[in-house]
Amino acid sequence: MQDGSKFGVQKKNDMSVSRDNNDKPKSREYGTGGVSEAEGESSPKYVQPKKKRKIRKRRIVSIAFSLISLSIIIYIAVTLITGRELTLPGAGLFSPRVQSEPVDEFLFDVGGGRVLADLGGSVAAVGSIGIQVFDLAGNETLRDPFRMFFPAVESNGKTAIAFDIGGTSVRVFDSSKIITALETSGAIISASLGNNGRFIVCTQESGAYRGTVTVYSAAGFPNFKVELASGYVLSAALSPDGKAFVILALTETGSRLIFYDLDSEIPLNTVGFSAEIVLDICYLPRGELLVLSENSLFTLDLYGAERELYSFYDDRLGGYSLGDEYIALQLLEYGVGHSGKLVLINIDGEILGELPTDRQIVSMSSGDDFLAVLYNTGPMLYNKGFEEIMISDRINDTAGATGILALSDAVSAVAYGDHSAILIEKIGG
Repeated sequence: MQDGSKFGVQKKNDMSVSRDNNDKPKSREYGTGGVSEAEGESSPKYVQPKKKRKIRKRRIVSIAFSLISLSIIIYIAVTLITGRELTLPGAGLFSPRVQSEPVDEFLFDVGGGRVLADLGGSVAAVGSIGIQVFDLAGNETLRDPFRMFFPAVESNGKTAIAFDIGGTSVRVFDSSKIITALETSGAIISASLGNNGRFIVCTQESGAYRGTVTVYSAAGFPNFKVELASGYVLSAALSPDGKAFVILALTETGSRLIFYDLDSEIPLNTVGFSAEIVLDICYLPRGELLVLSENSLFTLDLYGAERELYSFYDDRLGGYSLGDEYIALQLLEYGVGHSGKLVLINIDGEILGELPTDRQIVSMSSGDDFLAVLYNTGPMLYNKGFEEIMISDRINDTAGATGILALSDAVSAVAYGDHSAILIEKIGG
């Protein structure tokens, strides 16, 4: 699923201060010059002076106070420096450490440029200082700190790929672990995931070539590489079976799609578009390539056979969300501000619904059976017929949100910005 249009680790430091039994005052017995217990007299006991006992007690209190003060200073220092919340020893004795109920807000701290991805029951945030994943109850399940300048992420619902546009860092991960981490030799243009663990990365290399496309195994080993001497690589996509891929390139004459089989270095087919610019591509589960251009939506097979789904030559494309079963388009009237309509089309080309609107749409995202839309006035959820889905009134203010992500586990979404992410749920779950 593609849309066109965030960290706190809790650690428990178990620290215990033990005292050796030798520190305790011992009772010492002295002899009485030959008088024995058999003669009816017991040995007198030595009693420690009260003054020494008071000194020792003050010393113990002073040490304890110093330890407590030191713990507080460490807590404050680490919190201020890292922005992380620490759990002091014993703090988990009176409150559960793992939450089970859905939270209203996720407090991601992955830095700026935050983007989110759905991992099927978990939410991943990718930002300028790394990756963080929370389950829907707000429990952190993964954190991987590393630096990115222009973070981006794509997900297939189970795993995700995070990459630094213009940089060299790539991470493939799921909700609990980093699967692959690598550094590319050239600046990253785009990246995407297949369904069988393989992934594909497009880079800008130095020299005579204008772009390189590399297919990697799930373990991060390069399986196939294509270097283009003509045309600029924009993106690439792997077929559902992982045996083929397609490159989207921009040439002086227009957009070009180049189809490859992983068993051959010779392209299977090349399809050029001289009259329109291709904006995005993705494979549908049944094997067709879904193509979105500046004025139409259509599919292609390996041999270039085209099937038009929807055209919008009289409107301007404002935004879109490509799903496996349906596509959402925001179409704007030319020269009329935000006035236009939302359109839902299934992969057979049937119009599921249309919704006229004059509100500013910030972002939208396709769920399994619903559409999440973030207006400048707040979020809305719709079914496929554009009937409004009532959402829980627990949500907080979403002012300042810059994106919305539909979640696959239920009719819910996350509206997010640079500081927080708000969970939006259908009433009744």
